[in-house]
Amino acid sequence: MRSKALTFIFLLGIVSLFADITYEGARGITGPFLYTLGASAWIVGLVGGIGEFVGYGFRLISGYIADKTKLYWPLAFLGYLLNLLSVPLLSFAKSWEFASFLIISERFGKAIRAPARDTIISFASSNIGLGKGFAIHEALDQIGAVLGPLFVAFVLARSKNYHEAFLFLGIPAIISLAFLTLSIFLYPKPEGIEAKTEKIEIFPASSFKLYLIFVFLTVLGFPHFQILSYHLKSAGTLQDETIPLLFALAMGLDAIFGLLAGFSFDRFKLRILFLLPILSAPITLFGFLLKGVPSVIMAVSLWGFVMGIHETVLKSAVAYIVPKERRAGAFGVFHTIYGISWLLGSAVFGFLYELSVYYLLAFALISQILAFFVLIRMRK
Repeated sequence: MRSKALTFIFLLGIVSLFADITYEGARGITGPFLYTLGASAWIVGLVGGIGEFVGYGFRLISGYIADKTKLYWPLAFLGYLLNLLSVPLLSFAKSWEFASFLIISERFGKAIRAPARDTIISFASSNIGLGKGFAIHEALDQIGAVLGPLFVAFVLARSKNYHEAFLFLGIPAIISLAFLTLSIFLYPKPEGIEAKTEKIEIFPASSFKLYLIFVFLTVLGFPHFQILSYHLKSAGTLQDETIPLLFALAMGLDAIFGLLAGFSFDRFKLRILFLLPILSAPITLFGFLLKGVPSVIMAVSLWGFVMGIHETVLKSAVAYIVPKERRAGAFGVFHTIYGISWLLGSAVFGFLYELSVYYLLAFALISQILAFFVLIRMRK
């Protein structure tokens, strides 16, 4: 069963690899793309926030549906279809309004599939360790997140055409859907891979509530890459093709650090969460306040480290705290809180950016300090 579960996780990782080439390749340039269409910094921050709110908030409903119906594969396929096809359609966007609609639509597709997909991964991961399972999947996922921006950077360096870059991203989208279809055919009932043993430690309901508060605060003070890339574009710090290269660097560090953090979770459990506010707090300082390429690289590197923890440890903690019969719904609640926080944080970052970067720094620091103290309370 262990080898079967490992094979299954790798196959799902391949699906995510090509999916990430598609939408992460696009996400690295949506901020500058909206800028070229006439959007302001506040609009870019708001669109990014709404997209993440829809992308995470609707998971409350899709997670509930997955728990009640157990239709894990149909929900996953429908979500991937909308998630992936929205990207090449951006090549036809001539206004920031239509482009914003497609950016939000892409996030909505991810909202449909995520709770079902994460629950499927948790079934298989129970055989090898929750942290390891999510870490292996995330590592493959982030290989695609690195290749996508690199591919986009190559297209932009050759043509300087954002529309052409979005169109070419339709190729990996089709490949991802093909591997997803193969996964459904080979493993039609993923719940059958779940390990029979139950975890020994039982958590009270208050633990999950405190955990959600911690997630809300630490994500609130975490800047979206769209607003960071907008700053780099508007400040003239870097060339257009360099910005997706930096996003590729962040995704590469996300993959490496996420793998290390996921494996560490199986040993240190919830204690590893203390890394989040510590690593998140300096991003705004290096990315927006300090000048020069070294500061930008430091900000992007820390951003990648934090995203690695977001994608592995935060999900592993949900599966670790919540029993399997309520897990899809719990993933939905978790992602909803994550999305609400991302929406508020992105909107505030965009608004404060228009006023002063010092306000950005104060907002980020206060959010992370509060998150740190909530985590201390949770540990007690």
